[in-house]
Amino acid sequence: MFQAYTREFRYNIRLAVPVITGMLGHSFVAFADNIMVGQLGTAELAAVSLGNSFVFIAMSLGIGFSTAITPLVAEADGANDPLAAKHSLKHGLVLCTILGLALFGIILLLKPLMYYMDQPAEVVILAMPYLDLVAFSLVPLVMFQAFKQFSEGLSQTKYPMYATIIANVINVVINYLLIFGAFGFPKLGIIGAAIGTLVSRMIMLLYLWYLLRIKPKFHDYVSGFNFRQLSGEVIRKIINLGFPSALQMFFEVMIFTVAIWLSGVLGKNPQAANQIALNLSSMTFMFGMGLGVAAMIRVGNQMGLKKFYDLRRIARSIFLLTLILQIGFAIFFLLGRHWLPTIYLDQDDPVNFADNMEVMGIAAELLLVSAFFQISDGLQVVILGALRGLQDVKVPTLITFIAYWVVGFPICFYLGLHTPLKSTGIWIGLLSGLTASAIMLYIRFNYMSKRLIATQ
Repeated sequence: MFQAYTREFRYNIRLAVPVITGMLGHSFVAFADNIMVGQLGTAELAAVSLGNSFVFIAMSLGIGFSTAITPLVAEADGANDPLAAKHSLKHGLVLCTILGLALFGIILLLKPLMYYMDQPAEVVILAMPYLDLVAFSLVPLVMFQAFKQFSEGLSQTKYPMYATIIANVINVVINYLLIFGAFGFPKLGIIGAAIGTLVSRMIMLLYLWYLLRIKPKFHDYVSGFNFRQLSGEVIRKIINLGFPSALQMFFEVMIFTVAIWLSGVLGKNPQAANQIALNLSSMTFMFGMGLGVAAMIRVGNQMGLKKFYDLRRIARSIFLLTLILQIGFAIFFLLGRHWLPTIYLDQDDPVNFADNMEVMGIAAELLLVSAFFQISDGLQVVILGALRGLQDVKVPTLITFIAYWVVGFPICFYLGLHTPLKSTGIWIGLLSGLTASAIMLYIRFNYMSKRLIATQ
């Protein structure tokens, strides 16, 4: 019985590794940004955290919406219907472009809210111009997601990885040159980091499109679009899958964003510590995200083939692989919680010594909690991927809302602002929401997969 799951590990890993590598590239850039900006001071680090909190909310909607393309393409691929796969890409690209522009405009309209969020004044002043450039980078990012989700739907996960790696190298180089003014370039501080993000995301989009276009297997899929002929049926299908998927990611990202804002109410040092713990946790989360994409692809393929027993077995094999991996990360965070924060801040800086020591102490406490939610966080995102592969999105959307906003948020708010736990209390709330999500989503998958098997 156990071997029925473990024999799928090799293919699951082969499918997931390029996705994980690409996603880790995004996290590594944020990691590098935080290390570079952290050398400027805790106020600058907190400003990047505050500015990105707005972008992460919008990004969750864009990326979540784009995931609708993958199960549609995977199902078409399983059913050997290339025309349906191309239609999914074309209509998805149109919708993603419109959504990216809309999200950019919404951020610009909502940007003044930072003045009314009880955040440190110096942090808000630094965050405002940073946000303008990073918000615009959402347009190429969401367009890139359309091509990425299409490629992954065809089980070709390596090409988005290549584009991400190239773009991330460029981003780190631009950041180094413009944040610190190296080699005669202007010293722009966190604005330099924003420019690096924008340029790298534009290159990422163009390079992935170029890669797919020059490959004979994909050339006909990504060229010869007639955007004047759009199908209302395909658009409705993508929206019906994409909108709930966007809300699922929004509900999760939003609670982590609220954690940033609540930390800001506690002060710039708790906010900077939250950013460190969040950045580290986001890197391990990318392994779960990658395995979630693998679950979505493989479940989508089995849906196209109508092999529902294999669908359930393959999905559960990915759940087991995720559990083993996330336990390893939990141990790593437990053992390294005091050392990891020292990567971000200069312990020998005499000017900011007291602030830096406080930030590292708070971050170590947060990483203790994060160690425990590694397991819940990884499992919930992988199970969610499997449910998307089933094209089951409406009930999981309700589940994520209940888990994060009925269970998690009240605990975050009360323990964070009304008990001595403060920042640690906020993260206990996050742990509660993630655990509730993982349990309820698994119950849903168990029910849906058994129901499919019963129809055979």
